[in-house]
Amino acid sequence: MLVKANAGWIDISLLRDFEAEHTNAHRLCTFADGWVERYGSDTLISHKTKPARERLMKELLFWGSTVDFQFGRIYARYLPKQNDDREPPKLLLGDADANPQTTVEERYLQYGVDFSAGYSVGLFLDQRENRRFVRSVKPARQLNCFSYTCSFSVAAASAGAKTVSVDLSRKSLDRGRENFARNSLSTAGHRFIADDVFTVLPSLARQGETFDMIILDPPTFSQSKRGKAFQVERDLEKLVGLALEVATRDARILISTNCTTLSGKGLELMSRFCLKIARRAGSFHQEPLPAEFPAAAAARTLWLHLR
Repeated sequence: MLVKANAGWIDISLLRDFEAEHTNAHRLCTFADGWVERYGSDTLISHKTKPARERLMKELLFWGSTVDFQFGRIYARYLPKQNDDREPPKLLLGDADANPQTTVEERYLQYGVDFSAGYSVGLFLDQRENRRFVRSVKPARQLNCFSYTCSFSVAAASAGAKTVSVDLSRKSLDRGRENFARNSLSTAGHRFIADDVFTVLPSLARQGETFDMIILDPPTFSQSKRGKAFQVERDLEKLVGLALEVATRDARILISTNCTTLSGKGLELMSRFCLKIARRAGSFHQEPLPAEFPAAAAARTLWLHLR
């Protein structure tokens, strides 16, 4: 029998499935005005309004009582309309003196989470099935662009790949190295490059480097220290074109975006145009969404398999 705390919340059956596969980082519910995610024994409420936060808090506590979930801390973060208004999560319940950093598990792999590091805590839960796919493919060399805390690199390295992780933030790459250490993965043979992807990709092409897996999961908007701005709607096509220049014949490229104006079909049409310009061929597929994510709540993702 499935036990639900409220419509929209995961049931005890799914919770047990997560525990069985050694995953304790996942979404608990999704509504139009917010959602709740689990990170180990801690939870994070993301809300658009104060009433939504208060309602989600009450429902979370009720859900916990129905599935016998033992809470550590409960954090909340406001979902602003403008990225510039983003703030780190705030503690609502729990020990304020406890370390805001913790470690979560996803299918036996360990990832660091930090509730004090900024708006994002360190692991994008909607990419779980794509990380599983990376491990199943077992690439030889992976290029992880906009790598953040290097979760895709860890997934690839755990399957034997050598990786190159590129991100503007040195702090994020340092957290990526820590994620390697959490999983007893040596960083020997792996590179962490703190630079603009649009500078790194042409440099790798000039050096003749190629990869059989490339991860393209850019932010909707970012700006380098040199003042150069990236806007996904404007620049994604160029990004895919540059990635094709360092992709092997049988490479797989993940193209992903949170931009709401870009659909999965739109990503495919853009990718087909890039293939035509590069005089290359390929096929497309999408990994299934994580079980607890509604379609509209997850990033749009597309895998391009070159031929």
